[in-house]
Amino acid sequence: MLQTQPLSFRLLAPEDYPSGAGAAPLVLDSPHSGTTYPPDFASAIDLAALRTAEDTWVDDLWGGAPELGVPLIAATFPRSYIDANRAADEIDPLLLDGQWPDPLVPSSKVRLGKGLIWRMLDDGTPLYDRKLSVDEVRHRIEACWKPYHRRLAQLLDAAHSRFGAVWHINCHSMPSVAAAYATDKPGLVHPDFVLGDLDGKTAAPAFRQFVAAWLRGRGYDVAENDPYKGVELVRAFGRPEQGRHSLQIEVNRKLYMDEVSLRPGPGYVKLQTDLRELTAALTDWMRAQLA
Repeated sequence: MLQTQPLSFRLLAPEDYPSGAGAAPLVLDSPHSGTTYPPDFASAIDLAALRTAEDTWVDDLWGGAPELGVPLIAATFPRSYIDANRAADEIDPLLLDGQWPDPLVPSSKVRLGKGLIWRMLDDGTPLYDRKLSVDEVRHRIEACWKPYHRRLAQLLDAAHSRFGAVWHINCHSMPSVAAAYATDKPGLVHPDFVLGDLDGKTAAPAFRQFVAAWLRGRGYDVAENDPYKGVELVRAFGRPEQGRHSLQIEVNRKLYMDEVSLRPGPGYVKLQTDLRELTAALTDWMRAQLA
């Protein structure tokens, strides 16, 4: 069952669980797969360049989850417009034409030009030839960021209430090689997968370890908490001491698409099948944890 919030998200909920609670204590979210570019974006660069910021196809790669009773929420807005995987106070003051009324956090992502509102693409290309008004940024937060976070929180709360625990996968993709302004490690050749739980702060280690072992068993190269440990969404929702476990999963784009054309590659179907089978294996593992 598809549920939508204008400008913000679409929820693929299991048919038998339209509220989104699901048949298992697992929730997936894809915050960077949005492809609807609002007319008020008014970026200085063309759409082809903007699209390089997307986690293209990630929501579809994990799209078998609802058939297994697992809800999947995906952003419809692009991350270059506003990034759902940032805190609401990670605003880059260099983008603003006035003073933000509340305190701001000068995080590492803001310093890279990748705060709540991106200042540049991964290659350093500026997104704007203008400053943004405080009202523009507020609109993006209210129309996109808040509804996405609120609905994801509701899904996680529903699963936790029903099962007594919840596991959350924050779904992402990464380029085969880190770009100049993408991370603190430009030029790094990425493995097939990177799993991040902020070094064990957002999930019990067994969650990450199960996923890592399963993927390695399928022949994938897997890194854990390096170079990506997880960012805002796992930080905001991961509370392992309360039975709330959040894990970020980054998948290498070379496995499934042409990184220039953004078209699916020959490995697409295999990866999609593997992620569906991983989801099924996880639901069985989670039920065993609750037994």
